[in-house]
Amino acid sequence: QVQLVESGGGLVQPGGSLRLSCVASGMRVNIKTMGWYRQAPGKQRELVASITSGGDTTYANFVKGRVTISRDNAKNTVYLQMNSLKPEDTAVYFCNVRYFPVDWGQGTQVTVSS
Repeated sequence: QVQLVESGGGLVQPGGSLRLSCVASGMRVNIKTMGWYRQAPGKQRELVASITSGGDTTYANFVKGRVTISRDNAKNTVYLQMNSLKPEDTAVYFCNVRYFPVDWGQGTQVTVSS
């Protein structure tokens, strides 16, 4: 059974940083293209960043230059380092397999507010 568990969210002031973690069980994150997504209230879920099995990364324009996606194969974990956070980054953040998503986890709430 595949399970994805996100963590690391919280309340942060504008300009602050957070590192999100996504621990996978029942699958190996290093053989998939993994993505971080977010969903703000009243909006559709959108892709934030992705990392291929080869380590190639892509970023949405709205976060480019501010976030870094990475992977620790030994820990079977995908990370999202977010810097220079803005109020519009407030959302629930999820990770999943990019092209063949599995059951979504609970996500982790990121709130950017002063």
